Amino acid sequence: MPNEIRITSPATVANVACGFDVLGFCLDKVGDEMVIRKTAKKGISITKIEGYNLPLNVNENVAGISALAAYNVLKPNCGFEIEIYKKVKPGSGIGSSSSSAAGSVFGINALLDRPLSKSDLVKFAMQGEYYASKSEHADNIAPCIYGGFTLVKSVDPLKILELPTPDDLFAVIIHPQIEIKTSEARALLPLNVPLYSAIKQSANLGSLVHALHTSNYQLISESLNDLLIEPLRKKLIPNYNEVKEAALKNGALGCSISGSGPSVFALCKGNDSASSVKKAVSQIYSRTAINFDIFISKINTEGIKIVE
Repeated sequence: MPNEIRITSPATVANVACGFDVLGFCLDKVGDEMVIRKTAKKGISITKIEGYNLPLNVNENVAGISALAAYNVLKPNCGFEIEIYKKVKPGSGIGSSSSSAAGSVFGINALLDRPLSKSDLVKFAMQGEYYASKSEHADNIAPCIYGGFTLVKSVDPLKILELPTPDDLFAVIIHPQIEIKTSEARALLPLNVPLYSAIKQSANLGSLVHALHTSNYQLISESLNDLLIEPLRKKLIPNYNEVKEAALKNGALGCSISGSGPSVFALCKGNDSASSVKKAVSQIYSRTAINFDIFISKINTEGIKIVE
């Protein structure tokens, strides 16, 4: 076994409109790079972070917290150093904390000849995610580790379902350069919702799962509606209604908030449709003073991978 590996840990989209806290998918254009190496000295240390100003203290960094959780259970006869080359911007809404949290446990597991299952990795990475968001959820972590679309059936006990990805499905990701903290976005959410809305939301989630299994793009489009979360959170995102309208008008199957925002995703059938959506949405933010990033991504069905 090698003593050092380099990995890419991808960004993800969580909630996917109708699947709050349970549904997510993996992206292939953006991801953290991490180097994990064995050391003779026991314990976990983070020795380098590039890209964003994040703490090196393992007890204050999601990658360190997740790594410690796995390390304390595995009790290996070695230690680990972690270098983080942060490419997923914190607070962007595309799984920045989960990318780091999942990457550290994946790397340690690989260097120990994989004693942990993917489900185990999710469980440990969730401890880092909890530190970041103050909520125990796995809808970003699961697709990062498993790849593709995943459904979190439950967190206690943890059960992750892998869903199929239609071949011609593309995502457009629009990231206005503002920061929304997950913990603050969650504070907007009500403890109770109308029964009618809950029923409609359940129907949308069920039909979306069926649509993914059958590659039914029309049904995907009909299912990507969020009656519960989007109406409350969209006010945090500048020009959100205009962006969504433009995306749908230019061929998107659906458009909603990625995670807690501010990133917005649009799912499209085919690269040509995705390119049209990208152009239309770019024009909206180009007329404002808001800096933004935008890119097209296939759905990443592999998840975290080792860089050769």
